[in-house]
Amino acid sequence: MALSPEVLSANREVAAWLQTFDVSLEPDEEPSDWFSIDGIEKPRQIGSDEAGGTFVLLPSQNVLYVSSEGRAGIIAGGFEEFVQLVAACPYWLDVLKFSSGGDLAEMRRAAIALEATLDDEDDINDAREAIHGILDLSEPEDPVGALYDAVAASDVIVRATDGSPFTTLFNRFSVDSNPMLSDAAA
Repeated sequence: MALSPEVLSANREVAAWLQTFDVSLEPDEEPSDWFSIDGIEKPRQIGSDEAGGTFVLLPSQNVLYVSSEGRAGIIAGGFEEFVQLVAACPYWLDVLKFSSGGDLAEMRRAAIALEATLDDEDDINDAREAIHGILDLSEPEDPVGALYDAVAASDVIVRATDGSPFTTLFNRFSVDSNPMLSDAAA
């Protein structure tokens, strides 16, 4: 059986483990009215994060992330790839934040620093192990590279209620702009 939001939502254990990675697969009953997606009348929201962001499964099966701060982009080429990304790189959104505007080398550097600074490393590793074991998922070969490729190729236009387009998920910060990360990257 293919991995889908319905399969995952039905598995309460996996859904609980995903909470460790700040992913809730309990979509809102009503579609969000704070954004629209060009060419898609009724976006299929499949979950959210604690920061108010929304995960959307597009008709192409790509997973789109829409942040509550006006940023949006495709983060995975499919639902299974999305789950693999979240488990392998639970700090994926911070990797994008510290990407120096979409520099892959800086993203890799950020991932190494963020992995080194995980607060609840045991919880994260337990969740990774449980999700991979329960779902029989393979480890992604290069989650940061796959994230970069997905965001860089993202051509979906998400708009705020006033019609203005959301910006890319790549942010301008670098690892060196955060003392804790630059120390961990050294």
